[in-house]
Amino acid sequence: MRDETPEQPAPLRSGYTTGSCATATSLAAARLLLAGEISEVAEIVLPKGQHVPMRLTFCRLAELDGEPIAEAGTIKDAGDDPDVTHGALLFARVRLVPEPGVIFRAGPGVGTVTRAGLTLAVGEPAINPVPRQMITQHLDELAAHHAYHGGFEVTICVENGEALALKTMNPRLGIVGGLSILGTTGIVRPFSCSAYIASIHQGIDVARANGYMHVAACTGNASEDAMRAHYGLPDIALIEMGDFVGAVLKHVKRAPVERLSICGGFGKLSKLAAGHLDLHSRNSSIDLEQLAGWAAEHGADAELQAAMRAANTSQQALALAHAQQVPLGDIVCQHALAVARGIVPPQVSVEIFAIDRQGKFVGVAR
Repeated sequence: MRDETPEQPAPLRSGYTTGSCATATSLAAARLLLAGEISEVAEIVLPKGQHVPMRLTFCRLAELDGEPIAEAGTIKDAGDDPDVTHGALLFARVRLVPEPGVIFRAGPGVGTVTRAGLTLAVGEPAINPVPRQMITQHLDELAAHHAYHGGFEVTICVENGEALALKTMNPRLGIVGGLSILGTTGIVRPFSCSAYIASIHQGIDVARANGYMHVAACTGNASEDAMRAHYGLPDIALIEMGDFVGAVLKHVKRAPVERLSICGGFGKLSKLAAGHLDLHSRNSSIDLEQLAGWAAEHGADAELQAAMRAANTSQQALALAHAQQVPLGDIVCQHALAVARGIVPPQVSVEIFAIDRQGKFVGVAR
């Protein structure tokens, strides 16, 4: 019989980034070439100084195009974070080259940058700057220890990475052929959502760099479809923000566009209207009392207000208001617009669209 779930939940477990995995496997493969040492564990130092041993699934010599190489692999462990790469096999192939330094290559399952606006140049393998620094630092120290004066060609691969990348924002960002090798601290904090927020920032940056100065930030597929149909915007200008409207607004403050459209479900936008910048239910809730109060300011009688307060959902409250010609959708959008306008620069044109569960517009404010 399966054990019962403990009444006191255990702390969420942290994991390691693809950048950490790439560093450990590159180090193990390079060590095999220089020292003949087959490693079962590779210990790396993270950017903040933590020493982390990472278990390897293999470490072996091989041959590629007639030249000796070494390769090492590890299973990505994201801890308790719902990371698309959790459980994936990530491996590095390392070849010695005459010139000092590290040459990075995208192997099977790792993407290549095809659009401007990211931190990497077009044509570069999608191995982000911090992972590159980590790999380079470890290999430089290894070379110095063995009095090796040449360099390394490092090819990072992710098994099934091309299919996994379709579950990320990489195709929209112009990263084709696979996943990105990511990480700034080397550690994945469970449910930190930092990777998601980073992809929002990247999406805005890529749109701007490619000349799209009207972007639409959407909470999900229905709102994205609504914006695509309404404006005919290409995917590159559609930013999948999920619940992180604050990430959009704060980034647009730093990197302005000409026009920002925000579109989401009525209930989520009512949270923005109330001043919440994280729209997830664990961090904010729908305030029916406030909705009834806003409706009262626009003519809702006492009976309607009471019915709205007793509603089961925000959609029910919206339907009750609209049935009595109270434009609650527009009212909520106006309040949401005021919150957004308080963050983004005045030169950015901002508009808010609310949709119902069928994807139909139920409110707008400009």
